[in-house]
Amino acid sequence: MEVSWEQSVTDSINTIYLLFSAYLVFVMQLGFAMLCAGSVRAKNAMNIMLTNVVDAVVGSISYYLFGFAFAFGVGSNSSNPFIGTTFFALKDIPNTSYDYSYFLYQWAFAIAVAGITSGSIAERTQFSAYLVFSFFLTGFVYPVVAHWVWSSTGWLSPSSSHLLFGSGAIDFAGSGVVHLVGGIAGFWGSVIEGPRVGRFDAFGKPVPMRGHNATLVVLGTFLLWFGWFGFNPGSFDKILVPYPNTNDQGNWTAIGRTAVTTTLAGSTAGIVTLFGRRLLVGHWDALDVCNGVLGGFVAITSGCAVVEPWAAIVCGFFSAWILIGLNILALKLHFDDPLEATQLHGGCGAWGLIFTGLFAKEEFVIQAYESGELGVVRPYGLVLGGGWGLIGSQVVEVLVIVFWVSVTMGPLFYALHKLNILRISRHEEVAGLDISSHGGYAYVAHPEENHPHFYADYMRLQAQDQM
Repeated sequence: MEVSWEQSVTDSINTIYLLFSAYLVFVMQLGFAMLCAGSVRAKNAMNIMLTNVVDAVVGSISYYLFGFAFAFGVGSNSSNPFIGTTFFALKDIPNTSYDYSYFLYQWAFAIAVAGITSGSIAERTQFSAYLVFSFFLTGFVYPVVAHWVWSSTGWLSPSSSHLLFGSGAIDFAGSGVVHLVGGIAGFWGSVIEGPRVGRFDAFGKPVPMRGHNATLVVLGTFLLWFGWFGFNPGSFDKILVPYPNTNDQGNWTAIGRTAVTTTLAGSTAGIVTLFGRRLLVGHWDALDVCNGVLGGFVAITSGCAVVEPWAAIVCGFFSAWILIGLNILALKLHFDDPLEATQLHGGCGAWGLIFTGLFAKEEFVIQAYESGELGVVRPYGLVLGGGWGLIGSQVVEVLVIVFWVSVTMGPLFYALHKLNILRISRHEEVAGLDISSHGGYAYVAHPEENHPHFYADYMRLQAQDQM
């Protein structure tokens, strides 16, 4: 069948847009690296930079060999991601004719999940453990969830021919598929490892362990903000899709609205976190507001394409208080997540799914999943009168993700723990992962390097450990 010149131009523009979005999402890896490096102590900076690189390179191989097929491959029984898929599958992808571009875009999402989990277990984890969990998470755990929600044959998919509760779960860009998965995986890793040495004193009171470089944290936040414009608007994957009976509306207008809702949710969460933390701790804190901004982005990621801008402000407002509340709860429970990744990505990700079930607008749902087709009726936000179908599907998605990630990543981290390849020794943790595992600190003028007794103490502790 000969393709018309107009169709070729359309496909080319759609491909360029999708690839550009993939590049933006990949830039988020740099954002994660800067954010994580600035949020840890200086003696672990080189380690955290290396783990961010490892998450990307190991995740790339794992996702290519296994993950993409589990998520989007089709076969004789394509409704089951474990049966009939073809490894190395870069063909027969539902609803797209530009397979390699689609693979690259989905790969950029997959490696982001491992980066989230890495933050939860930072400063106390053996390097080999990162290799294991990154491969397993991006090659198996995450892709199964992606298949459920994003494949047209997934049982939770809003594009399925058999819609759950007549609706399917709307997780447009991954509050659940990406962020909740990464947050729950990080939760189990952090729980099984336990708090960092010195995080809580003998009386159980938390001891501050501030990151060493606020500049890197702010830089990472803005890089993530920039990348989110590929994460959320880019999830349309086709820009040139006109809506019926209109001359000037199509995916290109919905993409612009999605960018606006993303910005408003993050900004609202940031300002609410800024003032909320000011009331709690008595001073302005740049690091808190950065996490607040990211929490707003995480929450809006599910419904970014199907809500009004005013609703995005509501989303950001509540995500800020959810993050603040979960951080307070974490301290009371002696839960130690150096980057607040569990609270931020897990808590705000779950809220984002529920928020979508409450505030999704019917017109925008039809645009996002039916290309604006006339005469279509779909469940939409409960608050807007759309019934229980959508909110029910959203709750189911939250529950099954928590269950799936718990029964896969929990046992994995526990097995690594029992094999003594998860957590570093106490004296290595005190000395810092950079000097004990990577040959030296990230910074030449690290203050502990100049301490006259530092190396003597380190060597003494190492000798005692070997006795």
